[in-house]
Amino acid sequence: MVSHDAVAFYLLSEEVAKDIKVVQSGQGADEVFAGYSWYPPLLNANGDGWERYRAEFFDRSHAELERLLAADLRVSHDPSASFVRSHFARPGADTQLDRALRLDTQVMLVDDPVKRVDNMTMAWGLEARTPFLDHELVELAAACPPELKLADGGKGILRRAARSLLPAEVIDRPKGYFPVPALSHLEGPFLGLAAEALLSPAARERGLFDPAAVEALLAAPNERRTTLGGSELWQLALLELWLQEHGL
Repeated sequence: MVSHDAVAFYLLSEEVAKDIKVVQSGQGADEVFAGYSWYPPLLNANGDGWERYRAEFFDRSHAELERLLAADLRVSHDPSASFVRSHFARPGADTQLDRALRLDTQVMLVDDPVKRVDNMTMAWGLEARTPFLDHELVELAAACPPELKLADGGKGILRRAARSLLPAEVIDRPKGYFPVPALSHLEGPFLGLAAEALLSPAARERGLFDPAAVEALLAAPNERRTTLGGSELWQLALLELWLQEHGL
């Protein structure tokens, strides 16, 4: 996975598993109680909710994706936008924010954060439980008005429920992620690894990426960032390394 905190989860699980066999994980709280930065702009969105979601969440536009791909792999339509638009159009959610939360809970959460933590913990025989994904809690949260979730900077209803149980410095601390700087800013051996992968005979024969786009990224490896601050070059290199590792 391109989410570089998978490495941190893996190393953390290695240490924790030496003494503990079961842990609790906070996975799901942001998706269920609206804790991410792309949710507030959706609160007052009208019919353009899926477009707001795309602008806030997508790593790149379809045009930017086409710029990276070889010419024969480009398509005239935008399948990612079509997927989000069709998901937002499904009945059963009253507001655009609810539609975004439904999409993130049913699709993104399952295929990315939960899978990432589950794989990295189970690699060391560590059982990670996710209490925020108890189905009764998720159903209750889904029935709460969006304003309650977005209060207090996000996850408002959860923060208020926790105030009698946890100290304020825990509840109100800034959102943080596992820092893995070498994979956010490419230089030295990490830049060399990316260049070796993307310029290798296997990569050239595969022809997945546009050569000119690869050369431009390697010439300025830390200039292009995704919406969420990731390295565009590292994402391409990691995909190529994965394909080579599995002989695809």
